[in-house]
Amino acid sequence: MRISATPARAAMEEACNIAGFNSAGAVPVRVAENEIWRLPSRVIVRIARPGQWDAAAREVRVAEWLADNQVPAVRPLPVKQPVEADDRPVTFWEELPAHETGSIMDVVTLLKLLHALPIPDLELGRLDPFVRVAERIDAATSLPDDDRRWLHRHLTDLQERWLKRPVGLPECVVHGDAWVGNAVRTTLGPILLDLERVSVGPPEWDLVSTAVKMTTTGAVSEAEYAQFCATYGSDVTRWDGYELLAGARQLRMTSYAAQHAASRPEWQTEAQYRVDCLRGRTAPPPWEWKGIL
Repeated sequence: MRISATPARAAMEEACNIAGFNSAGAVPVRVAENEIWRLPSRVIVRIARPGQWDAAAREVRVAEWLADNQVPAVRPLPVKQPVEADDRPVTFWEELPAHETGSIMDVVTLLKLLHALPIPDLELGRLDPFVRVAERIDAATSLPDDDRRWLHRHLTDLQERWLKRPVGLPECVVHGDAWVGNAVRTTLGPILLDLERVSVGPPEWDLVSTAVKMTTTGAVSEAEYAQFCATYGSDVTRWDGYELLAGARQLRMTSYAAQHAASRPEWQTEAQYRVDCLRGRTAPPPWEWKGIL
C-alpha cells in the first residue's frame, strides 16, 4: 500500500462531525500509516488505515483495560467509537499533558507493569511479528526488484523459524512495538502510546526493540542496556531465540523505511542502506540507521 503524504482532512472533519466534536482549527500532528490530529479542545483524533476497524476497536478496549489496571497509557474519550469516515476507522483520545520523548528506562518501567498483568478476557489475538511486512515490501517501489525479492525470501525464512522458536519467558500481554517512540515522559512519569499491536505473546518481543538499539544500530550504549536489563530482570540477548527476533525487528525497521521511501524521496538513501546492511553489503553491525518520520 502506498502511503500518502497528504493529510486526510476531509475524513477528520467527517469523523468529528459524527462524534460531536468541532474540527475547526484542527492541525495534523503526524501523517504516516496512521494520522494523528489535534483539536483546539485538546482532543486527539487518530485516523487508522482502511480495513483496520477491528484493530481500532481493540485499541480502545485495551486502553480502557489499562486504565482499569492503573497502567499509565493514552486514554480514550468516553464517546461511541470508532467511527467510520472515508472508509477509515477514527478514534478520539485525551491529549497528553506536557511531555518529552521517553527513554529506554521509561520503556522498561512501563513494560514491567504491562507484562505483570494477568491476560484479560479480551479478544487480543496472538502476536504476529511480521504483520504487514510483506505489504510493505511490495510497496517499496524505490528498491530494485532483486532487493524486494530477497526481502520476501528473508521474510519467509524468519516466519518459518518463528514457528520453531525456542521456549522463553511465560507468555503475557505484550505491547508489540515497545520502543522509545511509543513512550513519553511527563511530570507524573512515563506514559505508554500506540496500543495498535497489543496482543498475547512472548515478552521477549517487547524487549528486543531496545536490545537491537545496542546490537544492531548502536543507538543504546552497553551501560544503558545493562541498566535496562537490571530493571526488567532479564537480558533477551542471552536467549537462544534472540537472533531470530532481532532479525524480525531489523526487517520491520527496513521494510517500514522502504515503504515510506516510495513516496518520500528524501528517505530513499536510508531505505537502500538498511537493505544493504541486511544483505551483507556493508560493514558488520552496529549500523548507524537514521530515524525517519
